[in-house]
Amino acid sequence: MWKEQRESEFTLQVRNLSTWFGTGPGLVKAVDDVSFNLRKGETIGIVGESGSGKSVTAASIMRLIGSPPGRIEGGKMIFHSPRFGPVDLAKLSEKEMRLIRGSEIAMVFQEPMSSLNPVYTCGNQVMEAIMLHQNVSRRVAREKTIGWFRKVQLPRPEHIFNSYPHELSGGQKQRVMIAMALSCRPAVLIADEPTTALDVTVQATILDLLRNLRDEHGTSIIFITHDLGVIAGLADRVMVMYRGKVVEQGTVFDVFSNPQHPYTRVCWPAGRAWT
Repeated sequence: MWKEQRESEFTLQVRNLSTWFGTGPGLVKAVDDVSFNLRKGETIGIVGESGSGKSVTAASIMRLIGSPPGRIEGGKMIFHSPRFGPVDLAKLSEKEMRLIRGSEIAMVFQEPMSSLNPVYTCGNQVMEAIMLHQNVSRRVAREKTIGWFRKVQLPRPEHIFNSYPHELSGGQKQRVMIAMALSCRPAVLIADEPTTALDVTVQATILDLLRNLRDEHGTSIIFITHDLGVIAGLADRVMVMYRGKVVEQGTVFDVFSNPQHPYTRVCWPAGRAWT
């Protein structure tokens, strides 16, 4: 599975990643020996039922697993940083990780209302992210924020800038989160089920937006979902997870036209989503 190729081809290389959580009865391995490569400008879909380890894999890459109760163990996560060159995310200190998290690797979470601060306007929250990672004034950060609101197709971006999260629809809040994640032009964007709570029309708009932004900026995307149908229309490659393990991975065409693992065949080609 792990192949040595030219470094220039990759943005992220994950090898033999395992993540444990301490529970009352003992230890639970939520991510079990996961390996994959992510090329520049590529979208890889991680699919599987709830509890399969998708989101924990993403949180491990972002180093958002608290210790205790969680523990990232073994393996490597080699990120080819535009600023720092190849670095192993698993070995960085928290101070070093803060230089990368949000600026070079960004994440869009499933529920934007729990990610946006309800007491600050949407514009100020995006401005804060820009000013944290870029050496710009408040005036420039405001211009950049409104510019990103336009790019993610928010109506009346100046009005959205001064709006609080509760004043926006679910789809609009999700676009604010995407604007915040992309505001520093990260090399890798992790989208953790960003369309699950949205209706079909808004979901299609968000997926089109991600495609366009990927093509425009060359961002590599890890898209997490339980819906194989979404992955079929968005991703270049797919990784199927079950009980913390990768049971199948390959190009979207190869996996969906000829699924090898029984777990994959349960939902494809019927196109159903895992729950």
